Order: sequence, then structure tokens, then C-alpha cells
Amino acid sequence: MSITLASPVLAILGGVWALLALATAVVWWLAPAPDSELRQRVRSWWLIVALCSLALMFSRAAALVFFGVISFLALKEYLTLIPTRQTDRRVLFWAYLSIPMQYFWIGIEWYGMFIIFIPVYLFLLLPVAMVLTGETQGYLRAAGTLHWGLMSMVFSLSHLAYLLVLPQGEYAHVNGPGLALFLLVLTELNDVAQYCWGKLLGRHKISPAVSPNKTVEGFVGGVLTTVLLAALLAPWLTPFSVLDALLAGALIAVAGFFGDLSLSALKRDLGIKDSGNLLPGHGGILDRVDSLTYTAPLFFHFTRYFYF
Repeated sequence: MSITLASPVLAILGGVWALLALATAVVWWLAPAPDSELRQRVRSWWLIVALCSLALMFSRAAALVFFGVISFLALKEYLTLIPTRQTDRRVLFWAYLSIPMQYFWIGIEWYGMFIIFIPVYLFLLLPVAMVLTGETQGYLRAAGTLHWGLMSMVFSLSHLAYLLVLPQGEYAHVNGPGLALFLLVLTELNDVAQYCWGKLLGRHKISPAVSPNKTVEGFVGGVLTTVLLAALLAPWLTPFSVLDALLAGALIAVAGFFGDLSLSALKRDLGIKDSGNLLPGHGGILDRVDSLTYTAPLFFHFTRYFYF
């Protein structure tokens, strides 16, 4: 099935590209060194925006494959970071197999299986596979860390993809790509806004033991910025009323903050700064999708409950 992008979606995509071009000019002026972190970040953003734009503009199947690949990369990166037992190598095959199966349920719009496959069936079946290996040392840690990774990197992120197949219904100007774009833009700009406000005004640290750079001022500034952006973008991309747009913006801002903080706690536990080096200037794929692991499921269910 092909994706038909509404004119407002194309307009907002164009606005994203224009904003990125402006940011590139500013960064090239502020950071003339070719290998500076700011320049690396911007170059990675060009790649991210290009791939997301292509995914939303082609067929629905292509978009689902793209988001499935994101889940695969995130899970793979996660599993390279956490300690795993030698006996669990065969179990990991079933964990990876869950990704195409989860996105298959989305493709056929089987909401019931989508919502219980990983939280119920894999939660019960993967420990059985571990038990059958006969290794009991470290069993609880292995089962818990694997399921946490599946819930975060596959189940949570797949909610973003399910936005693409929500029925259009009575909202003729709104479609799945619009909702997905709304979520992506607000989640990523919320990260940027909290970072910028924190750099400008940050004084009071929220959780210095987990993330020393997170401040009250950055959090509040990010929330207010994201709520304002939600109100501006909602008429173009969503069926939300003004009040619902404000609520959605606040939900994305607060959830995104705690998604970021959650991964920071994981990295602290593992004693690492970045989850990888796939995206120069950003770190790994987990460093870029951490907020989405919280915002995607919460925004999806907010939207589905009230409007679909």
C-alpha cells in the first residue's frame, strides 16, 4: 500500500529541511573546525532527516521496514552493551526474530497481537528457552535485561510505526505519516530545546548522579517550547483540539525527558558515555531513540484512545 502525504505533511517536512539548512549555516559559522562535535552532529542530522523523509514518502511497507530496521539496530546495540551469558546466544535468535513478527502484526493491522505479543508471549516464552539451556547462574539478570531491551527497543518503538496504519476516519486532512511526523519532530526538538535552555539558563541539577547536564531550567524551558510547538503544528498534522495539542506536547516533553534519563542511568550502570558510534556527534542509535522509547507508546495510546 502506498502512502499518500497530505499537503500539510509535505509543508512541515519542507520546514524541517529549511530549519536544518539554517542550523547548518549557524553551526558552520560558530564551529569552523571540520571535525568539531557540532558539525558532526549536524551532518548526522542530515542523514537522519533524509532517511525519515524517504521512509514517510514511500510505501507503507517501506516505512514499516525502515522502522523495523531502527528497532533492530537499537536492540543489537543494546545487546552489545549488556553482559550476556554464553548459553543465551541461541535465545537471542528468538529475540531478533520478534522484530519482523512485531512489525508484521502492524502491517496486517492486528492490534490485539501487536499489543500482547512481546509483553505477554515473549515474556513467557524466552525464559523457557533460557531454562532449557540448563544454566541457572545469572538467570534472573539475563531474563530481565533481555526483556527490558525488547520492551524498550522493539515494543515501545514499534508504536511509532503503528501510527502509520491508524484509520483515517473522519479526519480527511490527517493521516498516519502526519501523526508520525508530529511525534518525531516534537520528540527530537524537545531534546534540542532542553539542551539549549539548559546551556543558557541551567543552574539547578535534577539528577546529578544520573545525568549532570540535566537541569530544572532546561527541563522547564524544553517543556514550554515543546508545548508551544505542539499547538502550532497540531492543526497541520493532527486532529487535536487546542487543549489536546497542549496536553500532547506536555506529554511528549515530559516523557522524552525521562526516556533520555532512563538511558543515561543505563549507561552509568555500564560505565560508558555513549551507546555506540553509529551517528557521529550523537553517539549510538540508542542515544538518538532514547526519548522515543517513552514518547512513542504514550503518544500512540493518547491519540488512539481519544481520536480513533
